[in-house]
Amino acid sequence: MTASLPVLTDNLNRYFEEIRRFQVLAPEEEYRLAVKFYEEKDLEAAHTLVTANLRFVVKIAGEYRSYGMRMLDLIQEGNVGLMMAVRKFNPYKGFRLISYAVWWIRAYIQNYIISAWSLLKIGTTQAQRKLFFKLNQAKNAIKNMFGEDDVPAASLSLDVKESEFTEMEQRLRGDCSLDSELVAGEGHTLLESLADDRMNQEDLLAENQSAAILEREISQALNLLNEKERYVIEHRVSAEDPMTLQEIADHFSISRERVRQIEEGALKKMKSLLTPVVSPVVEVSPAFI
Repeated sequence: MTASLPVLTDNLNRYFEEIRRFQVLAPEEEYRLAVKFYEEKDLEAAHTLVTANLRFVVKIAGEYRSYGMRMLDLIQEGNVGLMMAVRKFNPYKGFRLISYAVWWIRAYIQNYIISAWSLLKIGTTQAQRKLFFKLNQAKNAIKNMFGEDDVPAASLSLDVKESEFTEMEQRLRGDCSLDSELVAGEGHTLLESLADDRMNQEDLLAENQSAAILEREISQALNLLNEKERYVIEHRVSAEDPMTLQEIADHFSISRERVRQIEEGALKKMKSLLTPVVSPVVEVSPAFI
């Protein structure tokens, strides 16, 4: 790990040297090139606009170094945002390119940080994104003011609920491996401290046996129904894609009301056939009562 640090530093310094070759454009030249790309889609003009603003991306990316991401990765994402800004920039609006591009640059850098931060998806709404990037700033401001952490005050300053503030604070700590030790050197892992809510083997076996009994009894009960009753139960009650009353009515050339009566009678008959047998073991599905 440490051996790669000099390489990363060298690459970063080399990148800084490269972008210093590109001069910042005067407002008049920037406007001329922006109009040229906007009107004519001149790629050379777009390239000049991008390269002239690369140093601004570095400056913005530097504001996010505290999140533990590689500077080159932050710069790369910011550069993508810059290119998108150039692509959508309208020079006739009357403001400089960088004033517009800064929002795109920040958006791409922030999206990268959020997506790389945790295995769990966080910061999906605009309010959550704001909380993600402003939480530590708010905590530090409150601590400097009162000398200690104050979650209610910090959450109030960001106009969010205390529960949302606390949840995001926990997420900012990052993912934790279940194999990580609770106390270094003692060998007890986080996984060992988690409760196992799964059914034990005896309960699982009993549940499987009960389900098998119920399935067998339902099959036998269906065989005791007449043709129409069995058809209605199989196609209206137990089917994954149930037929409508009208579809069954059309099938038998009867009215919808008659189908409803058949269904009601069949369910009552099923209940009388199943309840005495299965009630001591399992609860009958609501679909059959």
